[in-house]
Amino acid sequence: MNGIKLIRLITTLLLTLLSSSVLSETAPEVDSRVSQSRMVVEAFGSKLIGELKQALGDGGPVTAINVCNIEAPKIATGLSEKYNWSIGRTALKTRNPDNNPDAWEKNVLQMFEQRKQQGEAIAKFEYYEETKQGFRYMKAIPTKGLCLTCHGESLTEPVKTALLKHYPDDRATGFNVGDIRGAFTIIQKN
Repeated sequence: MNGIKLIRLITTLLLTLLSSSVLSETAPEVDSRVSQSRMVVEAFGSKLIGELKQALGDGGPVTAINVCNIEAPKIATGLSEKYNWSIGRTALKTRNPDNNPDAWEKNVLQMFEQRKQQGEAIAKFEYYEETKQGFRYMKAIPTKGLCLTCHGESLTEPVKTALLKHYPDDRATGFNVGDIRGAFTIIQKN
């Protein structure tokens, strides 16, 4: 086994062990924070999907891009204010550079990718941990058929033009159904 393969194997094992130990915590305060985080992610995702479906029906994909550009940050801000947490979305391939992952988020996203490669179901990917910043939680966002309209490999010219206008540094295309599109991310400050 060469050095690079050995390092990858050790990294995968460590991430798996860390993920298993964190996910097996059963302290009531952890259970409560995880439950609250799941509820907020569900609210964020439901609201965003609802707005995207409405925009697609009303004006098509270009209108839906405006929802992601304008409404998604408003949804995140509203939930952040309501719960006094930091709530958002991030990815390894971001569309909006404001959503680039910090080091902790990047590590979790890479762990999610490794778990996907091992055949685990993306819909179940979540991770949480107590950090210096506070309690942190992430939940993977699986790529579904609807997502491909603006995040897929083959985009229409109007979609490409709208993306270039709103997101000149866009890296969030080329996805297929079943890929990890990104993740919801929460920090519950101490």
